[in-house]
Amino acid sequence: MNIKQTIRNFVAALLLMAGVTTILAPVSVLAQDTSCGTETAIIKCNNVDPNSKDIERTAIWDILIQVINILAAGVGVLALAGIVYGSVLYTSSGGNQEQVKKSIAIFTNVGIGIVAFAGMWVLLNFLIPGGVF
Repeated sequence: MNIKQTIRNFVAALLLMAGVTTILAPVSVLAQDTSCGTETAIIKCNNVDPNSKDIERTAIWDILIQVINILAAGVGVLALAGIVYGSVLYTSSGGNQEQVKKSIAIFTNVGIGIVAFAGMWVLLNFLIPGGVF
């Protein structure tokens, strides 16, 4: 069995475990909030005013904050996956310089991605009054 097939099997096993965990995970029921005039389980409307001209007191602002937080978590997960993949390549290189160069390139790209995301986050917090978070 060669290394590519081993990596494919490992990734397939991880995806299978993630799928099974997602399917078998207990479903959490969120309490219904009726402070907006309608039942909602995602947005807490204690700070939301539908007639406000202040964008930070609208429901769409709360949704944007949640989406940005989910994307930030996604960037973290993908960066970790890139580091793990680069580590597997580096560890299994067996002296193969081509594979070592590929893993170092992956580490470099992950580092650049993290720095770029951090720069975007700082820029957004600087440009938007009061910051995004």
